[in-house]
Amino acid sequence: MIVLSDLPVEVILDNLLPWLATPDLIHLGKTNRFFARLCNDDTFWKRKLQEDFNFTDEKTARITGWKQIYRGLSNPKTFVWGEVSRGRLGLKNIPNSSIKDVPYPVELKIGSGARIVTLSAAGTAFFALDSAGSVYVWGTLGGNSYALARDGYSQPEKPAKTPLKLDMPSPTRSISCGRYHATTLDDQHRVWTFLSWGRPFRLDSPALDATSFDSTPAQIQSGWHFSSVLTKSGDVYIWWPSTAPLKDAIDAQNATMDAAGLKAYATEEGVIPCSTWELQQEPTRLPPLPQLPQLSSWSAEPVKLVKIAALENQLIGLTNHGHVLMVSVDSVHQLGRWEYLPNFSDAEKIQQHPAYVSSQLKPPQSLRITHISAQFHTLVAYSPGINSVVLLGSHETNAESKPLILPALQNNDVISVVLGDYHYGALTSTGKLLTWGAYSRGALGLGDPGRIPPGMPGGYPTEELRRAAVASGGPFPPSVSEPAEVSFDHGEARRGKMFCFAVTAAGWHMGALVIDLEVRFWLI
Repeated sequence: MIVLSDLPVEVILDNLLPWLATPDLIHLGKTNRFFARLCNDDTFWKRKLQEDFNFTDEKTARITGWKQIYRGLSNPKTFVWGEVSRGRLGLKNIPNSSIKDVPYPVELKIGSGARIVTLSAAGTAFFALDSAGSVYVWGTLGGNSYALARDGYSQPEKPAKTPLKLDMPSPTRSISCGRYHATTLDDQHRVWTFLSWGRPFRLDSPALDATSFDSTPAQIQSGWHFSSVLTKSGDVYIWWPSTAPLKDAIDAQNATMDAAGLKAYATEEGVIPCSTWELQQEPTRLPPLPQLPQLSSWSAEPVKLVKIAALENQLIGLTNHGHVLMVSVDSVHQLGRWEYLPNFSDAEKIQQHPAYVSSQLKPPQSLRITHISAQFHTLVAYSPGINSVVLLGSHETNAESKPLILPALQNNDVISVVLGDYHYGALTSTGKLLTWGAYSRGALGLGDPGRIPPGMPGGYPTEELRRAAVASGGPFPPSVSEPAEVSFDHGEARRGKMFCFAVTAAGWHMGALVIDLEVRFWLI
């Protein structure tokens, strides 16, 4: 007689386990070693996270630990910190600090029962995505002027002092923020651009209509003033909503909607009814990739772009073979061509970096860059695992440039790197968040500098300077050059063991999603 364990493993993982309720999965995993191994399969839990919680691996290089995250997503916590201006932290009550702003993580309550799975920071605002595909926003999306109290959320400068929910036509799957705008992708593969929270528009173009492999968006990315899409075929399209000709069409539509009274006022339930519209405009297609060298991680697949990341006026690209490239995208009239960055891609060149040659730091024996990040003037190329490599560059990086290598980030299983204007963060697979760079009004999140012992990261060099700063409310403490760990147990009551699984940064602020490992969940 055939028993369940006689079935091929692939059949069980793909066609049986997905249909089981989570408690049944746990019981099945306790029957014997065979099912214990299958019911703890990381690939299975990664897929289940996307199906059940709208959680993807787009912003993380995590390889393992998906089951633990699944368990924690029944009650994730959202934390924010940094500068408080323009309502960007969404906090009803700002905690006291020696020199203003919020220099340590503070929990932000969002919605009733909303399980936040993704955070994305803009220049003076945040977007949050929950497990149902709903989007929550707070802060101020536009930063060029100020709105009146009677204005609705059709005005970019209208602040949301606490989180508000956007009423959109379809569930959202991913979000990418620029300085004063954002781009989103919904479950119908439709791309939306937000210049205000009340009037997002969909770019209507055959190039992005999802009717073929070539026209199906795989990733969205916002630069400071532009939006871009990487298609599944590896093509990149870009548009600039704040400059002509798009700006002219947007201004005309805004005038029409103003006349119709579509001001997008928030409801008493905290919902912004979005007045969506379509903009028929062809985005600009970026030039093809140049001829690229064969890397040690060579594969038989044709070379194509699989990831993009955006600086202020440049895009970073990553191929399926591990090539890192950069292209200038100042405007439709000032497009550059892709430039290959060998010192961020080639294992042999990376092994010869002075950081490895002149120190005890162990160079990687083999390497393929698999992830990139970028924001404002900083770019990062990295690979995950216990032998992780993290390479930092800037908007001035070119084919001859060598990356900056911080020893504390190497071989540390870094799975995500986020970038503010002048502060930076790295998340490890073990749930630790490390930050470094400028104080940026508390965006490092290392604690109240007036309470940090002198000489410690985030504090002042001497007791004399600390006392003077506390007495006068400044100046700010010096930059932190060595990545330091952020603690999530600030406040009156100490928390349990906290596990950070997602982080975002922009401007002078940061946000993180955290699981309390000491809370017992009935799911698993």
